[in-house]
Amino acid sequence: MSKKILIADDHDIVLTGTSLILESKIKDIIIDTAENYIEVLEKVTSQPYDLIILDINMPESKNKKMISEIKEIRAETKILIFSVHDESVALQYIQEGADGYLNKLSKVEEIAEAVKKMLEEGYYYPLKITQYLLKNSGKPLPANPLEKLSEREYQILTLMAKGEGSLEISNILDIRMPTISTYKKRIYKKLGTSNIADLIKICESYSGDKM
Repeated sequence: MSKKILIADDHDIVLTGTSLILESKIKDIIIDTAENYIEVLEKVTSQPYDLIILDINMPESKNKKMISEIKEIRAETKILIFSVHDESVALQYIQEGADGYLNKLSKVEEIAEAVKKMLEEGYYYPLKITQYLLKNSGKPLPANPLEKLSEREYQILTLMAKGEGSLEISNILDIRMPTISTYKKRIYKKLGTSNIADLIKICESYSGDKM
């Protein structure tokens, strides 16, 4: 019997690219897509899915609350968090009931392998998360301020922490300079600071990426 997968993401290139990867690597799957969280809830309510590949920063997102809401509708549906946020954020979603985590920057083979494992075994955890879960079973996870950021804000923050200026960030992400300035103001406000030194400390403390 075919497995039904819902890919939920607001970026067309992610929806199309991920769909093509999975269709080329996994047999007997039916893929559906959703571009915002409201659409996710509508589709999950109307039909069952074996797996939801969930971006945590879609329009109308409720962050961690999405997990419990989806599970309340379809308790049997597995949820794979698909995000550029690092493992420290993913762990908090797993604690809420998500069944796995995969970084959007993963290679094609890892994406296919993660989805296969989700469909066959019901979970997928990268090595870092598995090690943390083994060491900290039953312990509450510390709050991560980076969770407040959208994926785009997180991308800009990591570039700022690496010493990139607004012009370089604009060129790297292909975003207009005034938009970069707006994003920076949001980042400073969400993280409760007004200087780059504090931003770098927060990034180094809570991000799994090497600066």
